[in-house]
Amino acid sequence: MKKLDWYIIKKFVGTFFFAILILAVIACVIDYSEKVDDFVAKKAPLSEILNYFKNFIPHISALLFPLFIFIATIFFTSKLAYKSEIIAMLAGGISFQRFLRPYLIGGGFLCLLSFFANHWIVPNANKQRLAFEDKYVHSAKYVSGNLHMRLSKTLFIYVQSYDFPTNTGYRFTAEDIDGIQLKQKLSAERISYDSIKKIWQLTGIVIRDNDSTHETLRFADKMDMKYPFTPKDLVEDENVKESLTTPELNRYIIQERIRGRESLNFFLVERDRRTAQPFAGFILTIIGACIASRKVRGGSGLHLALGIALSAMYVLMLQFTTTFSTKAGLNSIIAVWIPNIVFGVYAWYLYRKQIK
Repeated sequence: MKKLDWYIIKKFVGTFFFAILILAVIACVIDYSEKVDDFVAKKAPLSEILNYFKNFIPHISALLFPLFIFIATIFFTSKLAYKSEIIAMLAGGISFQRFLRPYLIGGGFLCLLSFFANHWIVPNANKQRLAFEDKYVHSAKYVSGNLHMRLSKTLFIYVQSYDFPTNTGYRFTAEDIDGIQLKQKLSAERISYDSIKKIWQLTGIVIRDNDSTHETLRFADKMDMKYPFTPKDLVEDENVKESLTTPELNRYIIQERIRGRESLNFFLVERDRRTAQPFAGFILTIIGACIASRKVRGGSGLHLALGIALSAMYVLMLQFTTTFSTKAGLNSIIAVWIPNIVFGVYAWYLYRKQIK
């Protein structure tokens, strides 16, 4: 590590965190202006509002990490080129590969930080952020329609509707199916969840037993049952993926696969994106250094315009492949890595062009 390396790394990392700080302030102001009426209406305490924005900052920073690492690279490299500092370095006998080394070190450090944050720090922050929004921003949940869930290999349940404000479900059915044989079917007019005892209280029950030779019917006014699900499991809330660390997300995916959930690709894409995104930042660092290292007539403005255009292309491509995965069944790993592969090839082309 030479003075040149430390000089570029300090410029690189300092510009990145300065850009993220500006983004965080602007995002917090916009988010506050949108939700201030809800804060006032539901009398959110100041301490909880401040804690909410403390957890909001990691969320928005992680969301736009590749964009800002790219813009930071282009911004400070363009300034070096405009002041002819890069020309002086290359004229002093430094090869472009040697000039690129501190970018790789700085970009690698930021990408490792992003990798760790994506898998653990940001999900833990999102748990508190989403809990605050559920309490002070979002209206009460109400689920209606036919809700089906598989709780085990043989146990299937159905709820016609569930009213969260009253904590009551209607037209509940639990079926125990072994192969093609219906061994037992339990029907209840109403169900409610006791969160303290962690049991379901059933009302108006009819139980039909079938032992393959004859059937019996049983009736009961009330009954307590312990089923492995809670009211929140009745809502297909895709935001829950943001609040789970990667180990928790893997367990959740296994659980939902057993339950027969169809929209698992939303969660698979989220899990694989957490690994692919840091690599995107590393690739965009190389592209930014190659593009902005040349002194051009348009100066920093031209470099920034080109950087924003390329960033928009990356985000658009990622959004397209993600939608293709969640709606058309494209493999989640392929979906999140296609933009990295395309931009990685472009980074290699620019690098080979520069060293010539």
